[in-house]
Amino acid sequence: MPTEKLTELSAQDRQQAIASLQTYAEQNLAEPLNALAAGLLLDFFLEEIGPLVYNRGVADAQQRMQHKLMDLEGELQADAFQYWPSRAARKRR
Repeated sequence: MPTEKLTELSAQDRQQAIASLQTYAEQNLAEPLNALAAGLLLDFFLEEIGPLVYNRGVADAQQRMQHKLMDLEGELQADAFQYWPSRAARKRR
């Protein structure tokens, strides 16, 4: 996937991320961040670190799917010849 797609956020998500960065800076850093500085920092994080997070998500999804595929028989196996056992169970009720 091209890197450009990883750095695109909706306007609302971008606004919330910038506000979150500003709040973090106010509470944890010596200097607050204005909206421009927070936006630039967000762009840096998205471009520099975003692909790592994305790739980890893809790897986690791939591992989960491979696990499901390895147990495909267990996941989808349908037992045959269940008419008589189920009929006997109904009669006992």
